[in-house]
Amino acid sequence: MATWTRTWPFHLMVWPALLFLIVFNYVPMAGIVMAFMDYKPWLGFTGSPWIGLDHFRALFERDDSIQVIWNTLVISVLKIVFNLIVPFTFAILLNEVRKRLLNRTIQTLVYLPHFLSWVILGGILVNFLSTDGGFANRVLGFFGLGPVFFLGDGNWFRVTVVVSEVWKEFGYGTIVFIAALANINPSLYEAAEVDGASRWKQTLHITIPSLLPMAIVVGTLSLGNILNAGFDQIFNLYNSLVYDKGDIIDTFVYRTAIIDGDFGFATAVGLFKSVISMLLIIVAYRLAYKLANYRVF
Repeated sequence: MATWTRTWPFHLMVWPALLFLIVFNYVPMAGIVMAFMDYKPWLGFTGSPWIGLDHFRALFERDDSIQVIWNTLVISVLKIVFNLIVPFTFAILLNEVRKRLLNRTIQTLVYLPHFLSWVILGGILVNFLSTDGGFANRVLGFFGLGPVFFLGDGNWFRVTVVVSEVWKEFGYGTIVFIAALANINPSLYEAAEVDGASRWKQTLHITIPSLLPMAIVVGTLSLGNILNAGFDQIFNLYNSLVYDKGDIIDTFVYRTAIIDGDFGFATAVGLFKSVISMLLIIVAYRLAYKLANYRVF
């Protein structure tokens, strides 16, 4: 009783977050049954007929759903790779900036885009990349190059999505590597300098090996998000011209459920994604523990 008297304010602080989690994450799970029904809103859960695994069979038989899964994997893998390589490299380069004020200024500037929503950035990119007077195409025209339909050509759309995602998030991703750099024993650099090692040699034999365990952790944990290609970004940038190369699982589920009204099939696709993502998260944490001795609990 004495313990509860001391800790009740902390329990009170937890309850709003817990209620939010229950209402918006656990209660909606009852809707999973729609994946096994020919769900009609006017019939409800009790009146809609059960069809078993028909929606899941259709998921692997429909050409558009297979293409969507492939698009998701391609875009996600590219994002994971470049969101690992770019922050890793930038952290090493930033570590070589010896002037503290300049270092902090650069770090702040590259970190700021992380706080901008894709609603804002989507509008900026649509105007920036427009073929009708967009700045990017004006620059290309200055060099005698024809206009590029960045958001209307499937291949260019993938490039645009990956590059804009990396630009937005690499500053945020750099933080973990900067923290890892701060934990490197300075005596290692002092000893290397005494032995005549150049800055390049010190980076090659001390900095990079010291960062590799963290890179392995970040890379393996990213596997759990391999089916999350970024709904907010894609939704604000894509259009019907790039469905064949830019449509991902989340946008496909949105269109199938909200626009087409096929709630049962959309739920089946979402459930498939959730189950695979859960398995990938388990595998990712196991790999992180095996390869880098990283564990959450």
